Amino acid sequence: MATENQSDSGNQRPDPKLLEILVCPLTKTRLSYDAQKNELISTAAGLAFPIRDGVPLMTPEAARPLNGDNT
Repeated sequence: MATENQSDSGNQRPDPKLLEILVCPLTKTRLSYDAQKNELISTAAGLAFPIRDGVPLMTPEAARPLNGDNT
């Protein structure tokens, strides 16, 4: 069952304070949050890092390439 901050897929929005301090592990640049896809976006690296159960998966292996989908 989904809660107010949780979607049906089990994804939960990360803490806003955490989002303020996280940077891309590859480029050390600021990340943006895509609420629709529940991902952290590094435009500098061209990667989207997934968030699972409120925890960002910040490894290159977990990331997906943006492939020009400027989100």
